[in-house]
Amino acid sequence: MSGKFVVGYDGSASSQRALEFAVDRAKAQGGAIVLAHVLEWSPYSFLTPTELEERHKRREEELERAETAIMTTIVKDLRAQGVTVDTVIKYGNIPELLVKIAKDCGAIQIVIGRSGHSTFGARVFGSVAGALVQSAPVPCTIVP
Repeated sequence: MSGKFVVGYDGSASSQRALEFAVDRAKAQGGAIVLAHVLEWSPYSFLTPTELEERHKRREEELERAETAIMTTIVKDLRAQGVTVDTVIKYGNIPELLVKIAKDCGAIQIVIGRSGHSTFGARVFGSVAGALVQSAPVPCTIVP
């Protein structure tokens, strides 16, 4: 069975473990990787037009930085290993966008790394993993 594995990737050690897990599965099944990097971005409606313009400029710079600093090297390494890989870099809510990316590309699984936040932190700030598994249209794997 082949298919696409969406991997939430931010360059951290936990996301690297998630990627390794997904690559093993993709290789075993003849599948592909969709490497997804989501930058949190909260829309503020009370900014002036000048502030919105500056914020948009910073957003574009951050997207470019994510592409060059995080994605380029890992994509090159994966392709050298013979892995089929695509990338998606977006701004917004991480669980919502990972679900959307999975739906849009017809993924068979979503894989993310566990960030290691405490239970208390997850209760106070929310949990990407918790929100993701509640709304995902496909199986999710949370790699420790």
